Amino acid sequence: MRFLGIVLVLFAVLSGLGEIYAIDLPTVRWPFAMSRSFEWLRGEEFPWFGWFSVALVLLAGCYLLFKFCRAHAWTPIMERRIRRFKSIKRGYYSLLLIVALSGLASLDHALVGKEALAVCYEGEWSFPAFTREIEKGEDFGVSGDLEEAPADYRLLKRRFADEESENKVVMPLIPYAPTGDSIAAVAVLLTETGGVVMQGGDPYSGLGSRLYDLRIPERQHLRYTYRDGLRTGPADGWDDEGSPVYTAEFKDDKQVPGSVRWNGGGEVEDFLALKSSGLTRVHFNPAPPVMAGSERHVLGTTPQGYDVLAYLFGGLQVNFKAALLYIPVVYAIGITMGLLMGYFGGVFDLAVQRMIEILANIPFLFVIMIASTSVPDVVKDKAGLGVILGLLAALGWMGMTYYMRTAALKEKARDYIAASRVIGASTPRILYRHLLPNSVAILVTLIPFSVSSLVMALTSLDYLGFGLPEKYASWGKLLKFGLEQLSSPWLVTSAFLSLVALLVLVTFVGEAVREAFDPKKYTIYR
Repeated sequence: MRFLGIVLVLFAVLSGLGEIYAIDLPTVRWPFAMSRSFEWLRGEEFPWFGWFSVALVLLAGCYLLFKFCRAHAWTPIMERRIRRFKSIKRGYYSLLLIVALSGLASLDHALVGKEALAVCYEGEWSFPAFTREIEKGEDFGVSGDLEEAPADYRLLKRRFADEESENKVVMPLIPYAPTGDSIAAVAVLLTETGGVVMQGGDPYSGLGSRLYDLRIPERQHLRYTYRDGLRTGPADGWDDEGSPVYTAEFKDDKQVPGSVRWNGGGEVEDFLALKSSGLTRVHFNPAPPVMAGSERHVLGTTPQGYDVLAYLFGGLQVNFKAALLYIPVVYAIGITMGLLMGYFGGVFDLAVQRMIEILANIPFLFVIMIASTSVPDVVKDKAGLGVILGLLAALGWMGMTYYMRTAALKEKARDYIAASRVIGASTPRILYRHLLPNSVAILVTLIPFSVSSLVMALTSLDYLGFGLPEKYASWGKLLKFGLEQLSSPWLVTSAFLSLVALLVLVTFVGEAVREAFDPKKYTIYR
């Protein structure tokens, strides 16, 4: 608890300092980013929601530090439970992996993003990824059409490398944003051996292109059709403005006489002699995994041109954010209602049970789908995750009420509850200071499975097209892309394996917790 308090205090302090000095720090910038997304949350240029959230987090952290300022000793029962959980290696190591993944996800744009972490230009350092200002190309010596456009740091890094200057660009480990960062095409160099074009040691069959600039694969100079490594079939050519100016026909690597069609300026020989790259294979989106070429995409690209690895990272972030926001809200409602049902009983208990039974018979996904379509697009674009989680939370709290009701019914008959009533303890004190701590085993056991249900619900909604807007990366959307384009198996494979891996880890933790906290399995009567 002290460690959690320290984390909350650091979060609040770093978030506040980042807002004061206009620094976009990973993860901690969220309260103010959310505040600036809505006019009613930022007031008149004052992000009151961000400062209110920071104040709440700071108070919670200070409370935990004050409450647990001394060394905390677990009860003997809890110590045995912790030892049993650690002895179940599958669950224990799964928990460590989940914690490590959450740590990676918290690095945010410092690990995955299209903005440079640092740029050294003419001896001056700047840190674009951590500032709110949008640097333009002219700030780094770019001229022409890209002068007034936002700086393309991947292109800038390659330009500095070509110039062999002292200017430097430091990019994140994965230099692509999860969404909103489309790659038009990817080029992979082909080799030529003895007049035969090869790929991977075999004669190449397909389209081979020569490019004006290897870093811009969509700007093709010449494109030939190859069969068994030899030019066989039509050939096309484009000028430097992208207009088609040349066509020809080849057979067995020889030009068919009279097949040339030329409508460009100058002579066709001069056009063919223009300087261009070596022979490449151009992959348009979705591109397969590429380890070396104009761009490096370990898991390929999506139909929109997003890097799949960066997209998976964005989906992982969405899942962790959803769990952090959804679980506390749902459990606060479910725990409160369940304890009240068991503690008061009678008419209140019957009325709430009937209400839950009615709501539980409503098809869950259909209700969420209908409610999602009724939300205005403007609201969903700005706070899509909050809207979807709110809809899920509206019906997601009912499952745990029966567990808490049963625990409250059992515990309220014990002597310590009667003693609390006699000395005048209030109902909230009895519920949250006496009944709730004695039901902690139920809560700890349920949390991992609630996380699994949440991830599956988000994935299902996104797959069906009723989930998050396009600016959010989602594993459900990636599954949908993959099933719509079965000729690109890397899409569905990446999404499926990521989803299964996360659910398996969470399930292993849940099973280990359930076994460690099981009161019957480890009870010994003396």
